[in-house]
Amino acid sequence: MFEVLPNSGEPIYLQLMRQIKHATATGALAPGTQLPSVRQLAGELVISPNTVVRAYQELEHAGLLEGVAGRGWFVSYGAPRLGEAERRRRLQEWIDRLWAEGRALGFGTGELADLVAASLRARAEAERAG
Repeated sequence: MFEVLPNSGEPIYLQLMRQIKHATATGALAPGTQLPSVRQLAGELVISPNTVVRAYQELEHAGLLEGVAGRGWFVSYGAPRLGEAERRRRLQEWIDRLWAEGRALGFGTGELADLVAASLRARAEAERAG
């Protein structure tokens, strides 16, 4: 289900967090879905269980996951617990990275804005379609 690239330059726990966020955003992991146990996922990915715990705990802090003692980790039914300002700050970091990557690839700012807008429109239409 998940894949990590140890030599990517991005910390493994962040790779795992990003993939879980994506899976919940796309509906691949619906609210209430149980995630693999820490030991199971660490074994599958050949990483430290501490790395999995860190990713799960950070996502729990953000309100995306819920840890249930003795039962495991589940996708939360609730809204993210982060405040509006923090949510915007974190999203702005990703926007800044996207802009820098796009510029490095030779895209102009207007061209990037058009690509992002088209992509988000397509996703919104897909959500409306069900």
